[in-house]
Order: sequence, then structure tokens, then C-alpha cells
Amino acid sequence: MDAEAQENFREFVANRSSALLKTAILLSGGDRHAGEDLLQNALIKAAGRWHRIDEPESYVRQVLYRQQVSRWRLKWPRRELSVAEPPETGIAPDTSGAAELRLVMRGALARLTARQRTVLVLRYFEDLPEGEVARILGCSVGTVRSATHRSLARLRALAPELAVLGPAADEQRPSRDHSPVEVRP
Repeated sequence: MDAEAQENFREFVANRSSALLKTAILLSGGDRHAGEDLLQNALIKAAGRWHRIDEPESYVRQVLYRQQVSRWRLKWPRRELSVAEPPETGIAPDTSGAAELRLVMRGALARLTARQRTVLVLRYFEDLPEGEVARILGCSVGTVRSATHRSLARLRALAPELAVLGPAADEQRPSRDHSPVEVRP
């Protein structure tokens, strides 16, 4: 890689790595360490092909998705157990309840399968259309639709409190709780 390409790569990493890290963390189920590893591997692949890449962010995101798909396709998934988590520093206190929502969402996403988590991240966090998700995952649009439906149902079952914590959740869609119905004689 020549000096100009090296500088372009450094600028790209400096400008886009935080957004890419958020995606990687979500893809890895909220595990920051696994997300950092996922992003690091994607950036290494991008650096090796930098002079041939037309759209670097799109390329890196594609590598992230494919690496995550490869991880959940492994016969025996390799998992590292972290003994302790480093303290978070420099985070301003969140008084709006968004922190609680993030914790609940992170926990619920971590309890989904890797495939379910990947489908939801691609569809709702990345806001990709079903056709694009199908292309990335190498499946049909119908498979993406059914996987999205099942993943959302599982997410709702795992964390029903998300409906309560979300902003104006009751105003956006009708309630789907399964409370007993009052029967009048």
C-alpha cells in the first residue's frame, strides 16, 4: 500500500470506526470484545484490498455481516469467556431511561440466536431492505421475511418490557399483550 492509500485508510478508520463498531457489537450480541474482534478482522481484510475497494464502508459492513454469518454457521461455535469487564469511562449520565432501554435490548439480543440477531440488525439497525438482507445472507426474500417475523416474536417473548420502555409504543401500534379478556354475562 502506498503512502496516499495508507493515509486514506487511516482517515477512513478514524472517521467511520465508531459507527462500524456499533454495528459489530450489535451483530455479536452486545459483546463489546467480540464486536471489536469482528471489526478488527473486517478492517484487516479491507486494508489488504484497499486499492481495489470503491465503497469502503459498504465493503467493511459486508465483511462484518459475512463474518458473523460464518460464526453462526460453525458446527462448534468458538466462544471466549471474559472474566471481568473493564469499567466504562467518560459516559454522561442518562436520565431519560434510554440507558435502561439499551440494557434490556442488549440482554434480549444476546439471548437470540446469532442468525436471529443478524437478521434484526440488518433489517432494523442498518435499515436495509429485505432484498439486500437476502443478498447478504445468501437466502431468499421469503426466508428473510419469515426469519424477521420469528426473530421479532422471540425478542418480544424474551423482553416484553421493551414495549413499556419504548417511546410512545402504545401510540405506534395496537397492544399485543395477552392479558385476560373480561367476559360479560
